Amino acid sequence: MTNTARPVTGYDARSLRIRIRHALWRQTKALRQHLRPHPIAQHVFVAGMQRSGTNLLMDVLDASLDTQVFHETDPRAFERYQMRDLTVIRGLAQASPAPVFVIKALCELDRIKLLMDTFSPAKTLWMVRDWRDSASSAVKSFGGFVPQWQRLAHGDAKDWRGRGMSSATRELLAALYHPNASEAEGAAIMWFYRNALFFEQLLASDARVRLVFYEELVRQPAREVAAVYDFLGLPGFNAAIAARIHARSIRHRTPPDVAPAVAALCDELLSRFRALTSGKRK
Repeated sequence: MTNTARPVTGYDARSLRIRIRHALWRQTKALRQHLRPHPIAQHVFVAGMQRSGTNLLMDVLDASLDTQVFHETDPRAFERYQMRDLTVIRGLAQASPAPVFVIKALCELDRIKLLMDTFSPAKTLWMVRDWRDSASSAVKSFGGFVPQWQRLAHGDAKDWRGRGMSSATRELLAALYHPNASEAEGAAIMWFYRNALFFEQLLASDARVRLVFYEELVRQPAREVAAVYDFLGLPGFNAAIAARIHARSIRHRTPPDVAPAVAALCDELLSRFRALTSGKRK
């Protein structure tokens, strides 16, 4: 019988080696933490719109020996990508052998302030990615953005997408909705209404919250990883993980089927984010 299996390319082999190395690292780290457990000292919430680079940020944090990380695919902490009841999360945090408990909070963007108040001491890293690249990536992974937009514009608040949405945001969604909208435009609108929660919760003035720009992280990984570790008080800046980060996923190409009004809305919100840190970077 002829072997028709696809040959392993150099890129595939490299990816496999990286995955194996990561798996071994996590196992060794977990064993070390259980042999020498430490009481919980801090809770960290990784927030942001889906497809904004939060997985990369989680890898950055997982590279520290002081962290235990919980992705939204972990059934211990999540059900269908949504965080379980806070009593369950508290139990996981209390049982953690690591001093820094890290957990994703993507579907919980409207509850960031509540989460930090409940799990004190706590800090949040809010990941922001240019809406054009985020939307382009989102439509490759998900669907149904336009029907979701329509439901939200009509007042639906049954799931996490509409939870905590302000009346002003809902009115904007209703004014901009049109039945011929593309999925890319729907994804852009979702980028807007999810990231608007940052300002609506007044997180810009909360010292417990740090913005992390995806583009800055992949362009200046050594600087940005060091800044994140410093903000969280994590020892042992990991230069190895910084060296593996690349900037190939930056495109900044506006999808052609996004209405100018929607593009302008997203550009304005992105500018508000950029203005918060423009004077802090050299």
